[in-house]
Amino acid sequence: MVTAERNRRLTEDRLKYYKPYPKQRDFHAAGATARERLLMAGNQLGKTLAGGCEVAMHATGRYPDWWRGRRFDRPVNAWACGVAGEVVRDTVQRVLLGRPGYEGTGSIPKDAIVERVPARGVADQLDLIKVRHISHGVSTIGLKTYQSGREKFQGEQLDFVWFDEEPTLDIYTEGLTRTNVGNGPVWLTFTPLMGMVKRFLYGGGSDGSPSGSGSPDRHVTHMTIDDVQHYSDEEKARIIASYPAHELEARTKGIPVLGSGRIFPVTEELIVCEAREFPSHWPRIGGMDFGWDHPFAAVELVWDRDSDVVYVAKTHRLREATPVLHAAAIRPWGNLLWAWPRDGRRETLEGAGIALAAQYKAQGLDMLHEHSQFEDGSVSVEAGLMDMLARMQTGRFKVFRHLLEWFEEFRLYHRKDGKVVKEGDDLLAATRYAVMMLRYARTETQWRRFNGPLVMPRLSIA
Repeated sequence: MVTAERNRRLTEDRLKYYKPYPKQRDFHAAGATARERLLMAGNQLGKTLAGGCEVAMHATGRYPDWWRGRRFDRPVNAWACGVAGEVVRDTVQRVLLGRPGYEGTGSIPKDAIVERVPARGVADQLDLIKVRHISHGVSTIGLKTYQSGREKFQGEQLDFVWFDEEPTLDIYTEGLTRTNVGNGPVWLTFTPLMGMVKRFLYGGGSDGSPSGSGSPDRHVTHMTIDDVQHYSDEEKARIIASYPAHELEARTKGIPVLGSGRIFPVTEELIVCEAREFPSHWPRIGGMDFGWDHPFAAVELVWDRDSDVVYVAKTHRLREATPVLHAAAIRPWGNLLWAWPRDGRRETLEGAGIALAAQYKAQGLDMLHEHSQFEDGSVSVEAGLMDMLARMQTGRFKVFRHLLEWFEEFRLYHRKDGKVVKEGDDLLAATRYAVMMLRYARTETQWRRFNGPLVMPRLSIA
């Protein structure tokens, strides 16, 4: 009897047992500050589940203890939208209610379902779901299809809208307009196979993620097959092998097809490698990019001089923290010389007038004597990017597989109107600075001879 009761609760109150992956939780939490959100992920990785569970929470008012997103303390009027009737029935409706004949096994608890209003034209498709809210009122969730056209998205006033899979821009903006009065949230969950992602890449982003111009109204969460645990390693390998090459990165990693806009148009398989130990005679160098509102970032590069292969071996990224905290995080990496950007001589973040480079030097980090530059003194961003790209294309640039934050930035690093979009590139910038100063990379033995004549001078900023 105990097992039967437990199974009943698991199937009829799935919302209570929803345990999101870290990326899903980040997506939900972003709703507290960002009006427009995108959970961009590969196929069958849990993006629709996350979208549907959030609908259920708002409609019922049943928020878990871990919830950090937006809340509604009253019944809501909302839409859940998908591509076409059968698709909505088999995805959005199924996640919310369960399969036809098994209603109550989805994200909306069975005891909260008040009424199901059928739609016309498609068997078992619903038009409206009425849900009991804990305030004793009733929430309404309308099920909409993009196939019905923009006109069907007019007129209503809503608390929120969920778009599952990519709508056209006119339908999206019409849905967004429906929530204007209450500044209600709008979120999307999709695999980026069309063009809607460009609104978020080119027009917004927040929280230091690689998501556009820094607008607090838009947020992107990027989830790949490596971020989920419901597949074994063998299953992941089988899934990856099942897709054609031109769809592989979109369907397994949620990487949008940015065409000529992508700065590093190479597959991850060309640069990824497993973590390893390196010979002590291989020199190392650190690179850092200063930041506060956008994250501070640091990387460690290891250089195989004989093969001229550069490895990204460690990363650190954190926003709104002082040099004291950053230095504490990266000091255990060892005796590195640190490359740093040109603005480190003049910017004085939280430093009472002391230049940033000098602040990090004061925390015991060996800062190079000059900001990152090529041997001829130039600091061209394009030259630095082309140097990195050439290495990637020729197998001379590798990144440890577990450095997921680095790959997040790599996947979405792009141009707009031919210019590099300088958002969400913190670890990549730190990498570029270190590559530019690779000539100063040193071994542990060279560090121990630091006062000898062969070693480069240290930072001399006052």
